[in-house]
This record gives sequence, structure tokens and C-alpha cells, in this order.
Amino acid sequence: MPRARNPENRGLPARWKHEHGAYFYQVPVGQESTWDGKKKFRLGATLPEAYKVWADRIGVVDKAKTIGALLDRYMLQVVPGKKITTQTHNRVAVKPLRAVFADVHLLDIKPMHIYQYIEKRGGGTGSRREIEVLSHAFTKAVEWGFIHQHPFKGEIRLTGEKARTRYVEDWEIVECLSLESKRKFGSVLAVQAYIRVKLLTGMRLGDLLRLTMSNLQEDGIHFTPGKTQTTTGKRMVIKWSDELRHAVEMAKKVRPTQSSPFLFCNRDGKGYFNEITGRAGGWESLWRGFFARVMAETKVKEKFTEHDLRAKCASDAKTLEHASALLSHADSKITDRVYRRKPEFVDPLR
Repeated sequence: MPRARNPENRGLPARWKHEHGAYFYQVPVGQESTWDGKKKFRLGATLPEAYKVWADRIGVVDKAKTIGALLDRYMLQVVPGKKITTQTHNRVAVKPLRAVFADVHLLDIKPMHIYQYIEKRGGGTGSRREIEVLSHAFTKAVEWGFIHQHPFKGEIRLTGEKARTRYVEDWEIVECLSLESKRKFGSVLAVQAYIRVKLLTGMRLGDLLRLTMSNLQEDGIHFTPGKTQTTTGKRMVIKWSDELRHAVEMAKKVRPTQSSPFLFCNRDGKGYFNEITGRAGGWESLWRGFFARVMAETKVKEKFTEHDLRAKCASDAKTLEHASALLSHADSKITDRVYRRKPEFVDPLR
């Protein structure tokens, strides 16, 4: 019986190890000559680097037969083309999938196995996200000619997770904006300026934190939504209004350093969004500190998230079409189902 893998190595391809801050490939006996004569070959310090080196060395499997081999190719060819945050989520999802299905033949997977997997994993959001990744991998398997048809697409019915319904009331925004700042620059005023811009534009967190002075042009705010950068590349221009100009000017004024090219920046003048990790840890910390004061010093008693502000923008738009355009959604159904959170008023029959 094979020895159980260490926790840090679970979910990695066969013969991979993570040690001393890097990923290594344990070269099979007799194949050392193709791996620079080494028994243990260093692939790279990060997973993306390791997968790339591995792919360059061994080439992509021509005809995957097992789900493990399919996931390997999926991680090599498909995942690197996704957004950084999505790549991270996919890698997390693949680990439990590989642990369960790695040796299963592509033709042996059935819908009942998907139900069993979700049940064993607790039926939460995480297991559903994992199955979404597996499903997309099988879609690619059809495209690559491994199988003739998807084995479970359209064959399983899962109860979808409920959309968030929290609607931020106008008075709650007033309370947040009335929070007194102890300094002329910095966190409180920066978050308040961010809230104002967010409510007027509905821009995503990453798009807002990436804004620089060059995005602020004569006719409006020019930017390419992060969601479309690697697909359509469609650009957007949010036209100026008096309120938006005022909100942006406030954001510029309260920056801790006026020489920064970013509209929202830290004390060093750097932007908050990390393009490598896809996270904005500094800004998230700023938001948590701000909201802790909101809950302690204002009449707001129910927490709301930064993302709820995007939903408020969509909810307050007069029409679904306007809301969908602001949120840069290709499908207005998503806007309506997830982001339009105000109750719908209907006239009675007369």
C-alpha cells in the first residue's frame, strides 16, 4: 500500500513534492538523463512556475485516460489563462478532486458519483465550486478529443446557493460618511471617498483600486474591467456628473501622498491591488478597521460588505439596463438575480 502523502503535497501531481520553499519532481529511476542527471528536479518556487517548467519538460499528455491526467492538462493549459484570483481558487478546488478521482477512468465517471462527492464534502459552496471546475475540465476533454460527450453536464440538479439579499439603506451610508476622521488624510477619509465613488459607478473592487490619474480623462473615467481584460478587452467610460467629479476630487485630496499616480494609495504612494496574488490585503485591512468604528460609533447595527455597495448601486439604478451597464455585465439576468435587491413594487388590479 503506498505511503500517505504529507499534507503540503496532497493535490499535487504524482511524484511532486513541496519542500524548502519550492516544488520538486522525484525523477523515476532510469530517467535521470532527461532531467539533467538529477534524481530530484527543482521545478520552481511557485505553482505557476512549476507547472510551466514541468509542461516544457514532459510535454502535455496527448491522450489523457484518467481524471488525474485530465486535471493535470487542465492546470497546465487552461488555468494559467484565467485571472489570478480564479487561478488560486481553481488550484484549491483541484486538490480534493484529485484526491478522490485521480485514478478514475474518464469513461467511468457517472452523475451519481458527483452527488456522492458533494454529499461527502458536506454539500457546501466549496464542493459546488469544485464540481464546477471538474465540469469545465470535462468540457475541455470533449474539445481535446479525449471523450465524445460530457458525462454529467445537464444530468445533475443541485439546489443553488441563495443570492445575498442585504440592501444598504441610504441612512446607513449617511452614518458611514458622518464618521469623524482623526486625521486630515488616510484611512477613514479614504474609505469614505471610496464609498462615494463606488455608489456612483458600481465599479468592482479591483477596478477601483487600479484607477490612476491617467484614467481620469476629460469626458469621464476610462478603464477596462478586470473581468474582460483577458476576453473581450472591452473598455468602458463612465461619464462625469457633478457628484462623481466631487467624489473623485475628494479621493484625490485625502490621499496620504499627492505624488502617487493612484487614486487610492497607501503611505508609500503604491496602489493597494496586488496583480500577482489578485488580492488587496492592505485595503481589506483598512475596510475592516473602518467598519469596526462604524459598528461601534454609529447607528449601523448590521454589517454590510464592500460588495454590497456594488449591489446598492445596481439596486438604485432606475432601470435594469442601466444597472447592468454600470456593473459591466454581459447578461442582465445576473444583475437582476444577484444585484437588484430592492423590493419590486406592483400596482394592484383596478
